[in-house]
Amino acid sequence: MSIANQTVTPEHQFEPSPKRDQNVAQAAPLLFRLENVHMSRWHTKARVIMGSATFFDAFDALSLAFVLPVLIGLWKITPGQVGLLIASGYLGQVVGALFFGWLAERIGRVRSAGITIGLMSIMSIGCALAGNFNMLFLARFIQGIGVGGEVPVAATYINELSQAKGRGRFFLLYELIFPIGLLGAAQAGAFVVPRFGWEYMFLIGGLPGLLICLLVFRLPESPRWLIGRGRYAEAERIIASVEASSRGRHLDPATQPDACAARTAELARTLQNKRKGSWKELFSPVYKRRTFVVWALWASAYFVANGINNWLPSLYKTVYHLPLQEALHMASLSNVLSTCAVVCCALLIDRTGRRRWAIGSFILAGLLLVGLVTLGTDSATHVMILGSAAYAVMGTTTVMLYLYTPEIYPTRIRAIGTGLATSWLRAASATAPALVGVVLAKDGINTVFLMFAGMTVVGLVATLGMIETTNRSLEEISP
Repeated sequence: MSIANQTVTPEHQFEPSPKRDQNVAQAAPLLFRLENVHMSRWHTKARVIMGSATFFDAFDALSLAFVLPVLIGLWKITPGQVGLLIASGYLGQVVGALFFGWLAERIGRVRSAGITIGLMSIMSIGCALAGNFNMLFLARFIQGIGVGGEVPVAATYINELSQAKGRGRFFLLYELIFPIGLLGAAQAGAFVVPRFGWEYMFLIGGLPGLLICLLVFRLPESPRWLIGRGRYAEAERIIASVEASSRGRHLDPATQPDACAARTAELARTLQNKRKGSWKELFSPVYKRRTFVVWALWASAYFVANGINNWLPSLYKTVYHLPLQEALHMASLSNVLSTCAVVCCALLIDRTGRRRWAIGSFILAGLLLVGLVTLGTDSATHVMILGSAAYAVMGTTTVMLYLYTPEIYPTRIRAIGTGLATSWLRAASATAPALVGVVLAKDGINTVFLMFAGMTVVGLVATLGMIETTNRSLEEISP
Protein backbone atom coordinates (compact mmCIF):
# COMPACT_ATOMS: atom_id res chain seq x y z
CA MET A 1 0.00 0.00 0.00
CA SER A 2 1.30 3.45 -0.89
CA ILE A 3 1.94 6.09 1.72
CA ALA A 4 -0.87 8.18 0.22
CA ASN A 5 -3.43 5.51 1.13
CA GLN A 6 -2.14 4.61 4.56
CA THR A 7 -3.95 5.71 7.68
CA VAL A 8 -1.59 7.15 10.25
CA THR A 9 -3.03 7.80 13.68
CA PRO A 10 -2.03 10.96 15.53
CA GLU A 11 -0.15 8.83 18.05
CA HIS A 12 2.22 7.83 15.26
CA GLN A 13 2.02 11.00 13.17
CA PHE A 14 5.35 12.08 11.65
CA GLU A 15 7.40 9.28 13.23
CA PRO A 16 11.22 9.38 13.07
CA SER A 17 12.92 9.07 9.65
CA PRO A 18 12.43 7.87 7.06
CA LYS A 19 8.68 7.60 7.62
CA ARG A 20 8.51 11.01 9.28
CA ASP A 21 10.26 12.62 6.31
CA GLN A 22 7.85 10.92 3.90
CA ASN A 23 4.83 12.16 5.85
CA VAL A 24 6.18 15.69 6.02
CA ALA A 25 7.01 15.61 2.31
CA GLN A 26 3.39 14.80 1.53
CA ALA A 27 1.72 17.00 4.14
CA ALA A 28 3.61 20.27 3.53
CA PRO A 29 2.65 20.70 -0.17
CA LEU A 30 -0.99 19.93 0.63
CA LEU A 31 -1.10 22.50 3.41
CA PHE A 32 0.58 25.06 1.17
CA ARG A 33 -2.03 24.49 -1.54
CA LEU A 34 -4.85 24.85 0.99
CA GLU A 35 -3.42 28.15 2.26
CA ASN A 36 -2.53 29.43 -1.21
CA VAL A 37 -5.99 29.57 -2.81
CA HIS A 38 -8.29 32.56 -2.53
CA MET A 39 -11.59 32.20 -0.70
CA SER A 40 -14.19 30.87 -3.12
CA ARG A 41 -17.72 29.55 -3.48
CA TRP A 42 -16.43 26.23 -2.05
CA HIS A 43 -15.64 27.96 1.25
CA THR A 44 -18.93 29.87 1.13
CA LYS A 45 -20.96 26.69 0.67
CA ALA A 46 -19.29 25.03 3.66
CA ARG A 47 -19.76 28.18 5.74
CA VAL A 48 -23.47 28.47 4.84
CA ILE A 49 -24.34 24.84 5.54
CA MET A 50 -22.40 24.62 8.79
CA GLY A 51 -23.64 28.11 9.64
CA SER A 52 -27.25 26.96 9.23
CA ALA A 53 -26.59 24.30 11.84
CA THR A 54 -25.06 26.89 14.14
CA PHE A 55 -28.12 29.13 13.62
CA PHE A 56 -30.42 26.46 15.04
CA ASP A 57 -27.89 25.62 17.74
CA ALA A 58 -28.21 29.21 18.95
CA PHE A 59 -31.98 29.14 18.46
CA ASP A 60 -32.31 26.01 20.60
CA ALA A 61 -29.96 27.42 23.25
CA LEU A 62 -32.11 30.53 23.80
CA SER A 63 -35.59 29.15 23.12
CA LEU A 64 -36.19 28.26 26.76
CA ALA A 65 -35.67 31.87 27.88
CA PHE A 66 -38.65 32.96 25.80
CA VAL A 67 -41.02 30.22 26.96
CA LEU A 68 -40.17 30.57 30.66
CA PRO A 69 -42.39 33.63 31.26
CA VAL A 70 -45.33 31.41 30.28
CA LEU A 71 -44.18 28.28 32.10
CA ILE A 72 -43.54 30.19 35.34
CA GLY A 73 -47.25 30.89 35.63
CA LEU A 74 -48.45 27.67 34.01
CA TRP A 75 -46.38 25.27 36.12
CA LYS A 76 -45.93 27.55 39.18
CA ILE A 77 -42.13 27.52 38.88
CA THR A 78 -40.09 29.27 41.58
CA PRO A 79 -37.04 31.49 40.84
CA GLY A 80 -34.76 28.69 42.04
CA GLN A 81 -36.42 26.21 39.66
CA VAL A 82 -36.10 28.70 36.80
CA GLY A 83 -32.36 28.80 37.41
CA LEU A 84 -32.16 25.00 37.48
CA LEU A 85 -34.16 24.65 34.28
CA ILE A 86 -31.90 27.10 32.47
CA ALA A 87 -28.88 25.33 33.94
CA SER A 88 -30.05 21.90 32.74
CA GLY A 89 -29.30 22.66 29.11
CA TYR A 90 -25.85 24.02 29.93
CA LEU A 91 -25.01 21.01 32.08
CA GLY A 92 -25.78 18.85 29.06
CA GLN A 93 -23.60 21.15 26.97
CA VAL A 94 -20.62 20.45 29.25
CA VAL A 95 -20.99 16.74 28.48
CA GLY A 96 -21.48 17.43 24.77
CA ALA A 97 -18.49 19.74 24.44
CA LEU A 98 -16.16 17.25 26.11
CA PHE A 99 -17.46 14.12 24.39
CA PHE A 100 -17.81 15.46 20.86
CA GLY A 101 -14.54 17.36 21.10
CA TRP A 102 -12.93 13.98 21.78
CA LEU A 103 -14.99 12.22 19.11
CA ALA A 104 -14.16 14.81 16.43
CA GLU A 105 -10.46 13.96 16.78
CA ARG A 106 -11.23 10.33 16.04
CA ILE A 107 -14.03 10.12 13.47
CA GLY A 108 -13.73 13.57 11.88
CA ARG A 109 -15.29 17.01 12.13
CA VAL A 110 -18.18 16.47 9.71
CA ARG A 111 -19.50 13.19 11.11
CA SER A 112 -19.31 14.50 14.68
CA ALA A 113 -21.12 17.72 13.75
CA GLY A 114 -23.83 15.78 11.93
CA ILE A 115 -24.51 13.59 14.97
CA THR A 116 -24.77 16.62 17.28
CA ILE A 117 -27.23 18.38 14.97
CA GLY A 118 -29.45 15.32 14.76
CA LEU A 119 -29.45 14.93 18.54
CA MET A 120 -30.29 18.55 19.33
CA SER A 121 -33.04 18.65 16.67
CA ILE A 122 -34.76 15.48 17.87
CA MET A 123 -34.64 16.63 21.49
CA SER A 124 -36.04 20.06 20.56
CA ILE A 125 -39.14 18.20 19.40
CA GLY A 126 -38.98 16.26 22.68
CA CYS A 127 -39.04 19.56 24.59
CA ALA A 128 -42.25 20.52 22.78
CA LEU A 129 -43.85 17.28 23.97
CA ALA A 130 -42.73 17.68 27.61
CA GLY A 131 -45.71 18.03 29.93
CA ASN A 132 -44.12 19.01 33.21
CA PHE A 133 -41.02 20.47 34.84
CA ASN A 134 -39.16 17.16 35.27
CA MET A 135 -39.70 16.02 31.67
CA LEU A 136 -38.58 19.38 30.29
CA PHE A 137 -35.53 19.36 32.56
CA LEU A 138 -34.49 15.96 31.20
CA ALA A 139 -35.21 16.87 27.57
CA ARG A 140 -33.21 20.10 27.85
CA PHE A 141 -30.29 18.23 29.42
CA ILE A 142 -30.13 15.69 26.57
CA GLN A 143 -30.64 18.42 23.96
CA GLY A 144 -27.78 20.31 25.59
CA ILE A 145 -25.42 17.43 24.81
CA GLY A 146 -26.03 18.03 21.11
CA VAL A 147 -25.95 21.82 21.39
CA GLY A 148 -22.70 21.71 23.39
CA GLY A 149 -21.02 19.44 20.87
CA GLU A 150 -22.06 21.24 17.68
CA VAL A 151 -20.55 24.68 18.21
CA PRO A 152 -16.93 23.75 19.08
CA VAL A 153 -16.77 21.05 16.40
CA ALA A 154 -18.27 23.39 13.78
CA ALA A 155 -15.92 26.18 14.87
CA THR A 156 -12.93 23.86 14.53
CA TYR A 157 -14.09 22.77 11.06
CA ILE A 158 -14.56 26.32 9.74
CA ASN A 159 -11.28 27.47 11.32
CA GLU A 160 -9.41 24.66 9.58
CA LEU A 161 -10.85 25.67 6.20
CA SER A 162 -9.74 29.30 6.60
CA GLN A 163 -6.38 30.90 5.88
CA ALA A 164 -3.95 33.12 7.72
CA LYS A 165 -4.77 36.34 5.87
CA GLY A 166 -8.26 37.55 6.70
CA ARG A 167 -9.08 34.51 8.85
CA GLY A 168 -10.70 36.67 11.51
CA ARG A 169 -13.17 38.27 9.13
CA PHE A 170 -13.91 35.00 7.31
CA PHE A 171 -14.51 33.10 10.52
CA LEU A 172 -16.49 35.76 12.36
CA LEU A 173 -18.78 36.31 9.40
CA TYR A 174 -19.55 32.61 9.80
CA GLU A 175 -19.81 32.89 13.57
CA LEU A 176 -22.17 35.86 13.09
CA ILE A 177 -24.74 33.16 12.42
CA PHE A 178 -24.81 32.39 16.15
CA PRO A 179 -26.00 35.84 17.34
CA ILE A 180 -28.36 35.90 14.35
CA GLY A 181 -29.73 32.60 15.66
CA LEU A 182 -30.18 34.18 19.08
CA LEU A 183 -31.87 37.13 17.39
CA GLY A 184 -34.11 34.76 15.47
CA ALA A 185 -35.07 32.98 18.68
CA ALA A 186 -35.82 36.30 20.36
CA GLN A 187 -37.99 37.58 17.51
CA ALA A 188 -39.74 34.23 17.06
CA GLY A 189 -40.35 33.98 20.80
CA ALA A 190 -41.83 37.47 20.97
CA PHE A 191 -44.22 36.66 18.10
CA VAL A 192 -44.96 32.94 18.42
CA VAL A 193 -45.26 32.31 22.15
CA PRO A 194 -48.06 34.82 22.93
CA ARG A 195 -50.04 33.81 19.81
CA PHE A 196 -49.57 30.07 19.35
CA GLY A 197 -48.13 28.71 22.58
CA TRP A 198 -44.76 27.78 24.01
CA GLU A 199 -44.60 24.34 22.35
CA TYR A 200 -44.26 25.86 18.88
CA MET A 201 -41.05 27.59 19.90
CA PHE A 202 -39.34 24.22 20.30
CA LEU A 203 -40.86 22.81 17.10
CA ILE A 204 -39.49 25.73 15.08
CA GLY A 205 -36.05 24.98 16.49
CA GLY A 206 -36.23 21.24 15.88
CA LEU A 207 -37.86 20.40 12.56
CA PRO A 208 -35.53 22.36 10.19
CA GLY A 209 -32.51 20.94 11.99
CA LEU A 210 -33.29 17.44 10.70
CA LEU A 211 -32.88 18.64 7.09
CA ILE A 212 -29.70 20.54 7.94
CA CYS A 213 -28.32 17.39 9.54
CA LEU A 214 -28.49 15.61 6.17
CA LEU A 215 -26.78 18.52 4.40
CA VAL A 216 -23.94 18.59 6.93
CA PHE A 217 -23.23 14.89 6.42
CA ARG A 218 -22.67 15.68 2.72
CA LEU A 219 -19.95 18.27 3.41
CA PRO A 220 -16.31 17.34 2.66
CA GLU A 221 -14.14 16.52 5.64
CA SER A 222 -11.56 19.00 6.93
CA PRO A 223 -8.41 18.57 4.80
CA ARG A 224 -6.24 19.49 7.79
CA TRP A 225 -7.81 16.70 9.85
CA LEU A 226 -7.31 14.22 7.00
CA ILE A 227 -3.67 15.25 6.64
CA GLY A 228 -3.19 14.83 10.38
CA ARG A 229 -4.58 11.28 10.10
CA GLY A 230 -2.28 10.44 7.20
CA ARG A 231 -5.17 10.23 4.71
CA TYR A 232 -3.31 12.22 2.07
CA ALA A 233 -5.17 10.91 -0.99
CA GLU A 234 -8.54 12.01 0.42
CA ALA A 235 -7.12 15.37 1.46
CA GLU A 236 -5.63 15.88 -2.01
CA ARG A 237 -9.00 15.25 -3.69
CA ILE A 238 -10.72 17.81 -1.48
CA ILE A 239 -7.96 20.40 -1.92
CA ALA A 240 -8.13 19.88 -5.69
CA SER A 241 -11.85 20.70 -5.57
CA VAL A 242 -11.06 23.83 -3.53
CA GLU A 243 -8.51 24.88 -6.16
CA ALA A 244 -10.96 24.21 -8.97
CA SER A 245 -13.49 26.49 -7.28
CA SER A 246 -11.03 29.33 -6.67
CA ARG A 247 -10.18 31.92 -9.31
CA GLY A 248 -6.79 32.92 -7.96
CA ARG A 249 -3.73 32.09 -5.90
CA HIS A 250 -1.78 34.17 -3.41
CA LEU A 251 1.43 32.83 -4.99
CA ASP A 252 1.43 31.64 -8.61
CA PRO A 253 3.36 28.35 -8.92
CA ALA A 254 4.00 29.08 -12.62
CA THR A 255 5.55 32.53 -12.17
CA GLN A 256 6.70 32.39 -8.52
CA PRO A 257 8.15 28.89 -8.12
CA ASP A 258 10.85 30.01 -5.70
CA ALA A 259 8.39 31.73 -3.36
CA CYS A 260 6.11 28.69 -3.44
CA ALA A 261 8.99 26.36 -2.69
CA ALA A 262 10.16 28.59 0.17
CA ARG A 263 6.71 28.64 1.75
CA THR A 264 6.37 24.87 1.37
CA ALA A 265 9.79 24.38 2.97
CA GLU A 266 8.77 26.65 5.85
CA LEU A 267 5.66 24.52 6.45
CA ALA A 268 7.79 21.37 6.26
CA ARG A 269 10.13 22.71 8.95
CA THR A 270 7.11 23.46 11.14
CA LEU A 271 5.74 19.96 10.63
CA GLN A 272 9.10 18.40 11.47
CA ASN A 273 8.68 19.74 15.00
CA LYS A 274 5.14 18.41 15.39
CA ARG A 275 4.58 15.90 18.15
CA LYS A 276 1.94 13.23 18.63
CA GLY A 277 -1.47 14.45 19.76
CA SER A 278 -2.89 13.84 23.24
CA TRP A 279 -5.22 15.78 25.55
CA LYS A 280 -2.32 15.89 28.02
CA GLU A 281 -0.51 18.24 25.64
CA LEU A 282 -3.04 20.93 26.59
CA PHE A 283 -1.11 21.17 29.86
CA SER A 284 2.38 20.95 28.38
CA PRO A 285 4.80 23.87 28.87
CA VAL A 286 3.90 25.30 25.45
CA TYR A 287 0.12 25.20 25.85
CA LYS A 288 -0.55 25.23 29.59
CA ARG A 289 -0.79 29.00 29.91
CA ARG A 290 -2.89 29.28 26.77
CA THR A 291 -5.27 26.64 28.12
CA PHE A 292 -5.86 28.29 31.49
CA VAL A 293 -6.21 31.74 29.92
CA VAL A 294 -8.92 30.67 27.48
CA TRP A 295 -10.73 28.73 30.21
CA ALA A 296 -10.92 31.92 32.28
CA LEU A 297 -12.03 33.92 29.24
CA TRP A 298 -14.80 31.49 28.31
CA ALA A 299 -16.07 31.22 31.88
CA SER A 300 -16.13 34.96 32.62
CA ALA A 301 -17.50 36.10 29.25
CA TYR A 302 -20.34 33.60 29.19
CA PHE A 303 -21.15 33.99 32.88
CA VAL A 304 -22.02 37.60 32.05
CA ALA A 305 -23.54 37.14 28.58
CA ASN A 306 -25.71 34.09 29.17
CA GLY A 307 -26.58 35.10 32.70
CA ILE A 308 -28.09 38.32 31.38
CA ASN A 309 -29.60 36.95 28.17
CA ASN A 310 -31.33 33.93 29.66
CA TRP A 311 -32.90 35.85 32.54
CA LEU A 312 -34.00 39.10 30.87
CA PRO A 313 -37.41 37.89 29.58
CA SER A 314 -38.31 36.49 33.01
CA LEU A 315 -36.97 39.57 34.83
CA TYR A 316 -39.14 41.89 32.75
CA LYS A 317 -42.17 39.71 33.48
CA THR A 318 -41.66 38.88 37.16
CA VAL A 319 -39.62 41.79 38.59
CA TYR A 320 -40.95 44.67 36.49
CA HIS A 321 -44.41 43.10 35.91
CA LEU A 322 -44.59 43.93 32.23
CA PRO A 323 -47.21 42.29 29.98
CA LEU A 324 -45.92 39.10 28.31
CA GLN A 325 -45.63 40.48 24.79
CA GLU A 326 -43.93 43.69 25.95
CA ALA A 327 -41.51 41.73 28.14
CA LEU A 328 -40.51 39.48 25.24
CA HIS A 329 -40.10 42.38 22.82
CA MET A 330 -37.90 44.29 25.29
CA ALA A 331 -35.78 41.20 25.87
CA SER A 332 -35.29 40.77 22.13
CA LEU A 333 -33.58 44.19 21.94
CA SER A 334 -30.42 42.78 23.52
CA ASN A 335 -30.05 40.32 20.64
CA VAL A 336 -30.59 43.05 18.04
CA LEU A 337 -27.78 45.07 19.62
CA SER A 338 -25.59 41.99 19.91
CA THR A 339 -25.94 41.15 16.23
CA CYS A 340 -24.94 44.69 15.24
CA ALA A 341 -21.95 44.57 17.61
CA VAL A 342 -20.74 41.25 16.21
CA VAL A 343 -20.92 42.64 12.65
CA CYS A 344 -18.59 45.45 13.77
CA CYS A 345 -16.30 42.91 15.42
CA ALA A 346 -16.13 40.78 12.25
CA LEU A 347 -15.17 43.79 10.13
CA LEU A 348 -12.57 45.16 12.55
CA ILE A 349 -11.05 42.15 14.31
CA ASP A 350 -8.19 41.68 11.82
CA ARG A 351 -7.21 45.32 12.33
CA THR A 352 -7.55 45.60 16.09
CA GLY A 353 -6.29 42.11 16.95
CA ARG A 354 -7.91 39.51 19.22
CA ARG A 355 -6.23 40.64 22.45
CA ARG A 356 -7.03 44.34 22.22
CA TRP A 357 -10.62 43.63 21.27
CA ALA A 358 -11.13 41.36 24.28
CA ILE A 359 -9.56 43.89 26.66
CA GLY A 360 -11.81 46.66 25.33
CA SER A 361 -15.00 44.62 25.53
CA PHE A 362 -14.46 43.56 29.15
CA ILE A 363 -13.71 47.15 30.16
CA LEU A 364 -16.72 48.61 28.34
CA ALA A 365 -19.15 45.92 29.50
CA GLY A 366 -17.98 46.39 33.09
CA LEU A 367 -18.46 50.16 32.90
CA LEU A 368 -21.98 49.74 31.50
CA LEU A 369 -22.94 47.36 34.30
CA VAL A 370 -21.47 49.62 36.99
CA GLY A 371 -23.36 52.50 35.39
CA LEU A 372 -26.59 50.51 35.58
CA VAL A 373 -26.08 49.73 39.28
CA THR A 374 -25.19 53.37 39.99
CA LEU A 375 -28.15 54.76 38.05
CA GLY A 376 -30.48 52.24 39.65
CA THR A 377 -32.16 49.04 38.53
CA ASP A 378 -35.62 50.09 39.64
CA SER A 379 -36.48 50.99 36.04
CA ALA A 380 -36.99 48.42 33.29
CA THR A 381 -35.87 51.08 30.80
CA HIS A 382 -32.48 51.39 32.51
CA VAL A 383 -32.04 47.63 32.35
CA MET A 384 -33.16 47.51 28.73
CA ILE A 385 -30.64 50.17 27.64
CA LEU A 386 -27.57 49.56 29.81
CA GLY A 387 -28.06 45.86 30.52
CA SER A 388 -28.73 45.07 26.86
CA ALA A 389 -25.74 47.18 25.78
CA ALA A 390 -23.47 45.36 28.24
CA TYR A 391 -24.68 42.03 26.87
CA ALA A 392 -24.10 43.16 23.29
CA VAL A 393 -20.53 44.29 24.03
CA MET A 394 -19.76 41.09 25.92
CA GLY A 395 -21.35 39.10 23.10
CA THR A 396 -18.58 40.19 20.71
CA THR A 397 -16.00 38.48 22.90
CA THR A 398 -18.08 35.33 23.30
CA VAL A 399 -18.12 35.03 19.51
CA MET A 400 -14.47 36.06 19.10
CA LEU A 401 -13.43 33.23 21.44
CA TYR A 402 -14.68 30.71 18.88
CA LEU A 403 -12.13 32.22 16.50
CA TYR A 404 -9.30 32.60 19.00
CA THR A 405 -9.43 29.21 20.76
CA PRO A 406 -8.99 26.96 17.70
CA GLU A 407 -6.17 29.27 16.56
CA ILE A 408 -3.99 28.63 19.63
CA TYR A 409 -3.95 24.82 19.29
CA PRO A 410 -2.45 22.57 16.59
CA THR A 411 -4.67 20.38 14.41
CA ARG A 412 -3.91 17.24 16.42
CA ILE A 413 -5.52 18.66 19.59
CA ARG A 414 -7.62 21.51 18.14
CA ALA A 415 -11.06 19.91 18.53
CA ILE A 416 -10.45 18.51 22.02
CA GLY A 417 -8.82 21.77 23.11
CA THR A 418 -11.73 23.82 21.83
CA GLY A 419 -14.26 21.38 23.25
CA LEU A 420 -12.66 21.43 26.68
CA ALA A 421 -12.48 25.24 26.63
CA THR A 422 -16.13 25.58 25.66
CA SER A 423 -17.11 23.25 28.48
CA TRP A 424 -16.18 26.16 30.77
CA LEU A 425 -18.70 28.37 29.01
CA ARG A 426 -21.32 25.68 29.63
CA ALA A 427 -20.36 25.40 33.29
CA ALA A 428 -20.44 29.19 33.70
CA SER A 429 -23.72 29.42 31.78
CA ALA A 430 -25.24 26.81 34.08
CA THR A 431 -23.88 28.49 37.21
CA ALA A 432 -24.88 32.07 36.33
CA PRO A 433 -28.67 31.49 35.94
CA ALA A 434 -28.77 29.38 39.10
CA LEU A 435 -26.93 32.10 41.05
CA VAL A 436 -29.22 34.77 39.62
CA GLY A 437 -32.21 32.86 41.00
CA VAL A 438 -30.63 32.66 44.45
CA VAL A 439 -29.30 36.25 44.53
CA LEU A 440 -32.55 37.68 43.13
CA ALA A 441 -34.62 36.03 45.85
CA LYS A 442 -32.22 37.00 48.64
CA ASP A 443 -30.62 40.37 47.74
CA GLY A 444 -32.57 41.81 44.84
CA ILE A 445 -31.93 42.83 41.24
CA ASN A 446 -29.26 45.43 42.02
CA THR A 447 -26.92 42.78 43.42
CA VAL A 448 -27.48 40.59 40.37
CA PHE A 449 -25.99 43.19 38.02
CA LEU A 450 -23.23 44.02 40.50
CA MET A 451 -22.26 40.33 40.37
CA PHE A 452 -22.03 40.50 36.58
CA ALA A 453 -19.86 43.64 36.80
CA GLY A 454 -17.46 41.85 39.15
CA MET A 455 -17.08 38.97 36.69
CA THR A 456 -15.92 41.36 33.94
CA VAL A 457 -12.90 42.13 36.14
CA VAL A 458 -11.98 38.43 36.15
CA GLY A 459 -12.18 38.39 32.36
CA LEU A 460 -10.10 41.54 32.04
CA VAL A 461 -7.29 39.99 34.10
CA ALA A 462 -7.40 36.88 31.88
CA THR A 463 -7.01 38.94 28.69
CA LEU A 464 -3.55 40.00 29.84
CA GLY A 465 -2.33 36.43 29.22
CA MET A 466 -3.61 36.22 25.61
CA ILE A 467 -1.24 35.83 22.68
CA GLU A 468 -1.88 37.67 19.41
CA THR A 469 -2.84 35.40 16.51
CA THR A 470 -3.97 37.91 13.89
CA ASN A 471 -2.84 37.16 10.31
CA ARG A 472 -0.60 34.25 11.35
CA SER A 473 -1.04 30.77 9.88
CA LEU A 474 -2.36 28.07 12.18
CA GLU A 475 0.84 26.06 11.73
CA GLU A 476 2.95 29.07 12.72
CA ILE A 477 0.91 29.84 15.88
CA SER A 478 1.07 26.32 17.27
CA PRO A 479 4.33 24.33 17.22
